Amino acid sequence: MTQPWLHIIGIGEDGLDGLTPATRAVVEAAEIIIGGDRHHSLSDSITAERVAWPSPFDALIDRLTDYKGKRVVILATGDPLWFSVGARIGRSIDPSEITYHPQLSAFQLASARMGWSMADLETLTVHGRPVEQMIAFIQPDARLLILTTGDETPGQIARFLTERGFGKSNMTVLANMGGDKEQRFDGTAEDWNHEVPAFNTLAVDCIAAPDAALLPRVPGLPDEMFQSDGTMTKQEVRAATLAKLMPMRGALLWDIGTGCGSVAIEWMRGARYTRAIGIEPRPDRRALAAANALALGTPQLKLIDGTVPAALGDLPAPDAIFIGGGLSEEVFDAAWAALRPLGRLVANAVTLESEATLVALHKKHGGQLVKLAVSRAEPLGPRTGWKPLMAVTQWSLVKR
Repeated sequence: MTQPWLHIIGIGEDGLDGLTPATRAVVEAAEIIIGGDRHHSLSDSITAERVAWPSPFDALIDRLTDYKGKRVVILATGDPLWFSVGARIGRSIDPSEITYHPQLSAFQLASARMGWSMADLETLTVHGRPVEQMIAFIQPDARLLILTTGDETPGQIARFLTERGFGKSNMTVLANMGGDKEQRFDGTAEDWNHEVPAFNTLAVDCIAAPDAALLPRVPGLPDEMFQSDGTMTKQEVRAATLAKLMPMRGALLWDIGTGCGSVAIEWMRGARYTRAIGIEPRPDRRALAAANALALGTPQLKLIDGTVPAALGDLPAPDAIFIGGGLSEEVFDAAWAALRPLGRLVANAVTLESEATLVALHKKHGGQLVKLAVSRAEPLGPRTGWKPLMAVTQWSLVKR
């Protein structure tokens, strides 16, 4: 049986005093202690070889394997498996070789300071990640706990809130929680002007004004929320398309002919940690997609300049594929071959030629073929009439 040799230990602002006796004994017996400057300062009474986080961080894995056979401790903040290094290390080293020693996380401490139930809030991190990704979580009455990336981050988030009609939202920055230098800063998004420590946790109680932007995570955002040259999957069809694509936690979408990115963006908003790759040969449309991704809280949308099927060859295998442009049997064959088992493929067509391709593919491969016809009420002189949108033929199937 493999014996654990690596200990990943959560440590708080109270340092060694906050550890259980058993965990403290592990630290005191360590031959090598790895951590950031802050972690080392919290345990500076222990005599051991000290190692700082390497740059890039991935180099840490190679160094760790060289230390195997020694008593190695990694110090992390709070719970090592909650937005911390423990999960990353556990994906590269057999978990049976690791012992985790969790401490109270920043989220738990912040929840206690705010008197909020953790079951009723969202926990997010923008530490070392694009701040814009929190935008997708701005909704009426939502409560957010956010690990920030620096002293300027609360101001950026205050601006995002204010621009979307949530300026009355209450914001609290908590720093050095659990230590003798603990600080708290309170204010509202529209009036935020505090200078705060760089290492902090932000609590946001979202309060919507009557004219606030309502951007739910279910698919079907209004068309006007997207910058577009007019060529885009319209709201009603987009909602039906995403329902067939089925966004799921951590899943990857290929959006072929991504245009302004509306389908890929709604896919990424639809479930936590979803990923998307948009393939689009036109630089002006890629620019629109990038701008939309930032504005709607999916800054990690990856955009690729290429034509299909050639551009598909080196991409990671997807869990779902949307073909909104560039449809052909050759493109389908390449996409279908790459799609993972239980993957979902959806193709939309508006031209007779593309529709004929879908009919032929449906006859050969099965699946569901539907015609989506949408009309919207619009002014017609002094009255109101129905204006039909271009009908869309949609083919969808699941890879079994």
